[in-house]
Amino acid sequence: MIEMTTNILPILSVLTLLIILTLYEAKRRREALLATVDVVSLPNFASQALGNSREITVFLPPGYAQAPQRHYPTLYVNDGQDQEALHLRETLATLFQRRHIPPIIVVAVPTNPDRLQEYGTAVCPNAQNLGTKAAAYGRFLTTELMPTIKQQFRTSPNPADIGIFGVSLGGLSAFDIAWNHPGKFGIVGIMSGSFWWRAAEDETRMPPNQLIAHAMVRQTAVKPNLRFWFEAATQDEASDRDGNGVIDAIQDTLELIAELKVLGFTPEEEVVYVEVPGGRHNYDTWSQLFPHFLRWAFG
Repeated sequence: MIEMTTNILPILSVLTLLIILTLYEAKRRREALLATVDVVSLPNFASQALGNSREITVFLPPGYAQAPQRHYPTLYVNDGQDQEALHLRETLATLFQRRHIPPIIVVAVPTNPDRLQEYGTAVCPNAQNLGTKAAAYGRFLTTELMPTIKQQFRTSPNPADIGIFGVSLGGLSAFDIAWNHPGKFGIVGIMSGSFWWRAAEDETRMPPNQLIAHAMVRQTAVKPNLRFWFEAATQDEASDRDGNGVIDAIQDTLELIAELKVLGFTPEEEVVYVEVPGGRHNYDTWSQLFPHFLRWAFG
C-alpha cells in the first residue's frame, strides 16, 4: 500500500501542475482578448433633466485610435451597471475577433435607486404611478448624453447606425425612447420587455387601463424608420392573465409586434422575434442571446 501511494504521488503532482497551467493560460488568453476593447469612463456625468449624475462607460473597438477619420455605429445600453452580468466587454471582444460584427462603440448607461421612476413610458406613468421620470430620462439620454458622446467619440451621424438596448424594464425604456425619438435611432433591442405597463383607470393622456406601449403604436400615424429585435423566454414569468396557456410576457410581446405589423413593419426585415424555450428572466438567458442581437443589428 505504501509503495502504491508513493508511485501515485508524482502522477498527481503532474496533473495538478497541468491543471494550474491550463487555468493560467485560459486566464491569460481571456485578459488578452478583453484588452482588445478599450474602456473609457465618464465619471459623475451630470444630468440637468434628472438632477443627478452617474458614471458612463464607453467601450471602443479595436483599431479605434488608429483610424481617426472613421465614424462608428453606436449602441446605448440601459442598465449599464450590469455590464459584467451581460458579459458585454467579452462578447464584443469575441465578436470583433471573429469578425462577426464590424467595429462599433457601445455606451453603457447605468441606472440608480430611482430605476422604477426613470424607466417607463414618457407619455404617462403606469397604473402603479411608476415611470414618473421616464420623460426626463429620455431627455437626459437624447439631449445631454448623446451630444456629449458624439462630441467626444467618433459616432456615426446616421441614425440607422445608432441603437438602443435594454432588458426587462430597461427594454420598455429602450422601446419608448426610440419610439419618441425616431430621428435619433434606427435599431432597438429588447429582451423580456416589461410591456405589461398599463395606464391607470383614470388616465387621460392614454386610453385608460390599456397597455401603454401598444396604445402608443396604435396612435402613431406615420411608421418610424426603426428596426426591432425582441426576445421573450418561456419562463420569464408564470402569470397568464387570460388563461390561454401563453404567459403574459410572451403574449404582451407578440401583441405589440402585431400592432407594429399593422402600422407597416415587415417581419424579419424590420421586426425579429426570438422565443427562448426554458429561458428565464435573468442575465444567464440574456447574456446568451446578446451576441445574436448584436449580429442581427450590426453584422
